[in-house]
Amino acid sequence: MAKSNKQLIYVNAPSPAIDPSLEKGTFSLKEVPVPDQVPADKVLVRVHYLSLDPAMRQMLTAKRSYIAPVEHGSVMRGQSIAQVIAVGSSLKSQYKAGEWVTAMSGWQEYALLGAKEARKVAIPKGGRVTDVLSVLGLTGLTAYFGMLEVAGVKPGDTVVVSGAAGATGSVAGQIAKIKGAKRVIGLAGSKDKCDHLKNELGFDFAINYRDPDWRRQLKDATPQYIDVFFDNVGGEILDACLARAAQNARFAICGAISQYNTAKPQGPSSYMSIISMRITMKGFITFDFVKQYPAALKDLATWLSEGKIKRKEHIVKGGVEAAPQALVDLFAGRNTGKMMVEVAPMSEAITEAPRANL
Repeated sequence: MAKSNKQLIYVNAPSPAIDPSLEKGTFSLKEVPVPDQVPADKVLVRVHYLSLDPAMRQMLTAKRSYIAPVEHGSVMRGQSIAQVIAVGSSLKSQYKAGEWVTAMSGWQEYALLGAKEARKVAIPKGGRVTDVLSVLGLTGLTAYFGMLEVAGVKPGDTVVVSGAAGATGSVAGQIAKIKGAKRVIGLAGSKDKCDHLKNELGFDFAINYRDPDWRRQLKDATPQYIDVFFDNVGGEILDACLARAAQNARFAICGAISQYNTAKPQGPSSYMSIISMRITMKGFITFDFVKQYPAALKDLATWLSEGKIKRKEHIVKGGVEAAPQALVDLFAGRNTGKMMVEVAPMSEAITEAPRANL
């Protein structure tokens, strides 16, 4: 086992963007010993993959939010796929070395976790371990509850998804198709991403918002206007979709990635459409639906096994040190699908214990 544990510590607030430099940027690199002894009520895990999520920017500075901000001087918060390395004496009936777990381990190579801090990975037929950070994790759950509970998508709807080639948007659009939406339109930031949406994920239309005439394309793709808008981006895309909203449209506000790193976030100027079109516009957090997670995960696992949901991973190699630049790249839209950092490759995993199945 390694003798040291690399950690990324939050040291400087973004101003307003994240600085990926490990010398004098937002995070610094620290090395601490890996514990020789595991406390009776803990498990020692080795992190293999870190999840990168837009919400991480809000974790650094948000004062009034659904989760407390990361404290200066602490390990950067983040979810991971990790493998159990050693088990404390009182937890040997619950965990075995070699088992895979998901946990809020933070940005580090190893972590000591309590029994309630590590959840065993459950993999359906046709699934893989990393699905627990994407379609079978908070990403998939966000898409599921946003599209079904908040937006209430129904057969015949015209649905628009912003950030559609990202981890959440790609699943949200596919769920809309599964539920009978007549027309699903995705907005993404490159031709390759748009091709992926149409050719691999089954979107009816895909619009590159970097095209000069993207607003005209949006108008042409929504001749009966927009019934459901699943928003990951905010800014001018939200504005344009408000102007194209159908009467009684439902807007599920999942994120506003275009505004997180700006000093003065832009609000919608088309907000009067909310009145004239009687639009319901609701923000949501996945944790609001925690009691419904088991049923949602069962649906997502079934759709994944049946091939009704497809996923794509964008894995960044280079160890935990690669996480700051990868997070900057996430905000720049350099990923298609779920972005993760490979802290340790699967080839370095210890002999695997049997894992739970959905």
